[in-house]
Amino acid sequence: MPRRRCAAVVAVLALGACTAQPGSAPSVVHLRPLAAGTRSVAGHSVQGRELTVYRMGSATAKRRVLVIGVIHGDEVAGRRIALSLLHLDVPAGTSLWVVPDGNPDGVAAHTRQNAHRVDLNRNFSYDWAPIGRPGDQQYSGPRALSEPESAALSDLVRRLRPAVTVWFHQPVGVVDESGGSVSVEQRFANTLGEPLRRMTRYHGSATGWQNHGYPGTTAFVVELPRHPTDALDQRAVRAIQNLL
Repeated sequence: MPRRRCAAVVAVLALGACTAQPGSAPSVVHLRPLAAGTRSVAGHSVQGRELTVYRMGSATAKRRVLVIGVIHGDEVAGRRIALSLLHLDVPAGTSLWVVPDGNPDGVAAHTRQNAHRVDLNRNFSYDWAPIGRPGDQQYSGPRALSEPESAALSDLVRRLRPAVTVWFHQPVGVVDESGGSVSVEQRFANTLGEPLRRMTRYHGSATGWQNHGYPGTTAFVVELPRHPTDALDQRAVRAIQNLL
């Protein structure tokens, strides 16, 4: 999406924004539909930045697809793809939920971790284990879901129960066989033009938590390459359209 158009979409959505106060419990506020969708706030980061959620389609749709653009703050290519989804029309009976940035403090600081120096993708509650110390690349935090960002994202998933969730990462250039439906992952990989491979299963990962806790749904990692092209971004959007 051209930058001006993307900015305009975000501006329109922002007219209906309803924000919580920093430090409040993570929540999703369903607002009245706007022309381009609905904007709400899933929670706040350690430093008080909003974790913004955009919805395209009906809030009561039975089939829900969720896209998380960023969870590691130094892997930001997925945010551009996530913002490109905000103008999509979705089929009846389906809704698309988009969190462009799940780690806004890390993005601001250009760090993998959040402001507590925790790797959010080692902080989810399934198979959590103590890893490292604050600032280590994969420091898992003092306990599972200790971080406001991971707590807010897990709360969002519990509320939505999405049929499919896509978590964007970088820079490997593969679609991970993450433990959900291999056929869904393979179709996405084929459209994206990147290989499907089974990567390492990590303690406390978001996809591990989802696929274990919500059988019959599929959450998977898309590792974008280090330098994605506009053509790859467009294929990623098509792949998400196919999920709908």
